[in-house]
Amino acid sequence: PATHAAPVRAVLCDLDGTLLDTAPDLALAANRVLRELGLPALAQDEVSRYIGQGSRLLLERCLRSAGAAAGVPTGEAMRDRALALYFGYYAEETGRTRVYPGVREGLDALCARGLALACVTNKPRRFAAPLLERHGLAARFQSLVAGDDVERIKPDPQPYRRACELLASPPAEAVVIGDSANDVESGRAAGCRVLCVPYGYREGAGVEELGADAVVADLLAAAHWIRAVNARSRSGGQGGSGPAQR
Repeated sequence: PATHAAPVRAVLCDLDGTLLDTAPDLALAANRVLRELGLPALAQDEVSRYIGQGSRLLLERCLRSAGAAAGVPTGEAMRDRALALYFGYYAEETGRTRVYPGVREGLDALCARGLALACVTNKPRRFAAPLLERHGLAARFQSLVAGDDVERIKPDPQPYRRACELLASPPAEAVVIGDSANDVESGRAAGCRVLCVPYGYREGAGVEELGADAVVADLLAAAHWIRAVNARSRSGGQGGSGPAQR
């Protein structure tokens, strides 16, 4: 498409599963909730499959699974209580989150090329902003769009559209870097190109099934992909999907 001949001027990065491996802390917080409610704990791998569409849906899925295992019905009142407990517990469980390999190097490479960067997440701002600060990533981003900054979270396109507005970038000149179908669907609907990393949380789907413009090994590979796209744009070449980086 003609829009894919446009140069890349802005990069919109997902948080959980793309920049940070937050699953250990999310699973600990979710299992504290389950134990408080008298339900069995879940394996971290199972909780990881529920990450990506916001805290409420994560808790609903955990409750459904644990409730089914225990033969306990989980109604709306229990879901509301679980969510209230979860936010308090998650605030206490942030010591096991880590930065994925290649993230710092990739962000530095993107910044060095003068690209505008935003972090776009479904996580509430009161958790997302401190995580970026704690891991030394905040200064690399001009903007943060968190789950409570918008009316509709991913997979709705609103978060990525808001990020483009904040960075004063047309969506056709922005690239989303994410790890899940949420990011592909949201980014595509916003009018952006989308790259996916092969790690992270995809609800059991294969990364090649997501339909991204390319699969890149990490954020540093994403920076190389964007450099190649912009080089073709300057030379008048068409297309922007480029080869996948393995």
